[in-house]
Amino acid sequence: MKPDLTAEIVAIGTEILLGEITDTNSVFIARTLRDIGVNVYYMTSVGDNVGRIADSIRLALSRADIVITCGGLGPTVDDMTRDGVSAATNRGLTFHQHLLDQIAVRFSGFRVQMTENNRRQAYVPDDAIIIENPVGTAPSFIVEVGDKCVISLPGVPREMKFLFTERVIPYFRERYGLSGEIIKARVLKAAGIGESALDELIGSELLEAGNPTVGLAAHSGQIDVRITAKAATQAEADQMIGVVEAQLRQKIGTYVFGVDTDTIEGALVNLLRADDESVSILEAGIAPVISSRVKATANGEAVLKSVQSQPTPAALAESLNFPETPIRALAERAVERLAAETGAAVAIAVVAFPNINEQADSGEGSALAISVGGKIRSRVYGFGGESETARTWTGTWAMSMAWRMLKEKSEGVQ
Repeated sequence: MKPDLTAEIVAIGTEILLGEITDTNSVFIARTLRDIGVNVYYMTSVGDNVGRIADSIRLALSRADIVITCGGLGPTVDDMTRDGVSAATNRGLTFHQHLLDQIAVRFSGFRVQMTENNRRQAYVPDDAIIIENPVGTAPSFIVEVGDKCVISLPGVPREMKFLFTERVIPYFRERYGLSGEIIKARVLKAAGIGESALDELIGSELLEAGNPTVGLAAHSGQIDVRITAKAATQAEADQMIGVVEAQLRQKIGTYVFGVDTDTIEGALVNLLRADDESVSILEAGIAPVISSRVKATANGEAVLKSVQSQPTPAALAESLNFPETPIRALAERAVERLAAETGAAVAIAVVAFPNINEQADSGEGSALAISVGGKIRSRVYGFGGESETARTWTGTWAMSMAWRMLKEKSEGVQ
């Protein structure tokens, strides 16, 4: 195998740049490449323009062994990948009748008349290796450029995944000898601490190590600590990751709530069950962002003691005989009353003004408050209850804070 084999992904389509679709294809390709030991250092998105597509491919070829394009292989005038690859690799396009015949068969199977513009899809760059597409109408191809290559795949996720897994990976294994080294990752999920503080606790020795590598990615209410190892076998990679994971847990274990696909709601539910405790939740002026996530978690219903709602902060304020603003104080009063009335070990209140647009955090559009063992902590945000941000941030932050406070109580932290 060529050491340190690198790939670059070029996602093609103006709809990506306009924000009309999310580029999940690049994520799938990157993860699959990671698992077979191919490094990905760059991902590019480019619109439907032949010149810009060609420029992106030329740049990618200058710094990567493998360039994978995705999208732009359809029959319409804005499907320009074929032309872009041809321009970037200095070759023409060749028509292949058998590809057009295969496309016609696919259409006949759908009982749909193939249109003349589908003829465009039967053209591929000169001397390209054709990847026939048995699950769609867009043939793909590989253009070898010296010891490098450009691989063009369709943008339809189902077609792309099939061709990449069943056709492209075997090509890699044969051409580049990808039979040994793999890259494997494990993610430790942490909550209750800021990214900079977590970085400092981990220390430069681990964060700057070469293999395995350790990296941080902050999200709303939690931080991912990714351990990535490159090894000859999966067992060896697991062993290398295990050594680093043990070192990390020694440093930051008290903040780690799970690994890989574990969720903060799952961690909260598990901690409540372990302590034979329950949680009460109140949501005002916002959809049931927390209670719905807890209910959807295994054993979530078992730890829910009370779920309450109010249509607006004003309605909540009236029920508490308390001023509507500031909203943070209202959330704190609400969670205090909720904890006292229900007797739950954990009480969570989220209060939001539904019609406030997303603003800076200096504003007061939403607030959350957590009560655990008589202690109350709270946060305030600039976005209102109708924003998409509110549905993700408030829910994750509230459960992260609740998990951390409950863990501190269990550990006897004053």
